[in-house]
Amino acid sequence: MKIEINNTTKSKVDFDFVKKVTEEFLRKYKKTTYEVSIGIVGDAAMRKLNKTYRKTDKPTDVLTFSGEEKFLGEIIIDYAQIERQAKKEGHRAKYELAFILMHGLLHLVGYDDNTDKKRLEMIKAGEKFLNKLKVKK
Repeated sequence: MKIEINNTTKSKVDFDFVKKVTEEFLRKYKKTTYEVSIGIVGDAAMRKLNKTYRKTDKPTDVLTFSGEEKFLGEIIIDYAQIERQAKKEGHRAKYELAFILMHGLLHLVGYDDNTDKKRLEMIKAGEKFLNKLKVKK
């Protein structure tokens, strides 16, 4: 498996942690022969991407782009949004990062959140996975 991580922000992101979570996910979903790209961006970049691809003129926490063949896809995470959400939810940014990364990875393996029921399924799957990895809130 190949995991590429790029950080275009000034925030310090624990690449080893991001890689570990991604590797464990790929093992669990039997996607170890696939490649994944993860981009960490700020609000301005995410807003531009969200406007371009979802026609929504504001930042969001994560965007995913499915790949082809052995490239599973790309996950773009807005780290400033992650920090805000963590503060709002009362847990660590590291947990929120892992949770949102899980959300993006679940999209790449076929999960959808276009209904409340499906969104709750994704939340439960992500939380269950992070509990197994012992990622603390």
